[in-house]
Amino acid sequence: MARVRCISEMGMGVDVHGKDASKAPKRAVSDAIRHSSLSFVRLFGKTPHDMFVDVTIGVPDPAAVDTQAVAKELPYGTVTVTAVKGGLEIPAEQGGDAIIIANAAVIVSLDDGKNG
Repeated sequence: MARVRCISEMGMGVDVHGKDASKAPKRAVSDAIRHSSLSFVRLFGKTPHDMFVDVTIGVPDPAAVDTQAVAKELPYGTVTVTAVKGGLEIPAEQGGDAIIIANAAVIVSLDDGKNG
């Protein structure tokens, strides 16, 4: 099976209060897919469930991201979420809180049906 990349979408999400390491990534994924309708898959005799969706999330603390919760933002396909070092953390003036900014790259691929 060889995957063919069909769609590349980028998004940004922000958690303004609470330093929630998963809220900003979920918002980034939502931002990336909000204006997409992937009806083209039917042209290839596929359904949305046949898609492979690979998500890379850039956040200040990748280990703190609940990747399963982020994956649930995507309604179809076989979803893989990887969190990497990136994004921004902007400390509050009084300390103790911060703004977390996450970036998302959402890559959608289909199996081309060819072996090797």
